[in-house]
Amino acid sequence: MSDDGNEPPWARGLPRPPPWKDAGGRTVYENPWLRLTEHEAVAPTGAPALYAVMRPANLAVGVLPIHEDGTVTLVGQSRFACADFSWEMPEGGAPFEEDPLDGIKRELAEEAGLKAEHWLPALRLQTSNSVTDERALTWLCWGLSSTPVAPDPTEVIVTARTPFLTLLEAIGKGQVQDALTVATTLRAYHMARESLLPAWLAHVMLHRL
Repeated sequence: MSDDGNEPPWARGLPRPPPWKDAGGRTVYENPWLRLTEHEAVAPTGAPALYAVMRPANLAVGVLPIHEDGTVTLVGQSRFACADFSWEMPEGGAPFEEDPLDGIKRELAEEAGLKAEHWLPALRLQTSNSVTDERALTWLCWGLSSTPVAPDPTEVIVTARTPFLTLLEAIGKGQVQDALTVATTLRAYHMARESLLPAWLAHVMLHRL
């Protein structure tokens, strides 16, 4: 729920329904990456409800790296939960005590072998707020150069470089489904169209090579 200082314009002055109430919770599962809690809750209607929440141990972070020719670097890897292969921008988890920007800089290097001179915040996200309290921050970056790759011991990563508009089309065709990548790419398109990026960068993003 947004606080008063972050209220969207259409919501100002409108009444809010009562909040959910937590009548007591317990941890039912925990590992180094997440905690699953079960709650005896009371819904805004007053109805009792048993609610489970997945609580990640890290902040989700991601970045869309944009090269000087308007191409972007993506990483591809097999994902266990959906049992598929996924094309994504570099992403990962930043411990809550860490500066999130430091966390995503590390992920960019580890997964894509890149570092960037310029960073611009793109989005603040709640990834699936009906079942998890996971929050995410994403960036755009440019001014790219190579740095050593150091993937996680469980990761086998393939990298690819594609024009920004081709990525946009792949998202429309359902060929890229990762939520952070989809949302950040659409945000990047909006920023390019609305002059929220350097003019030269917007130009190379929005024009075919």
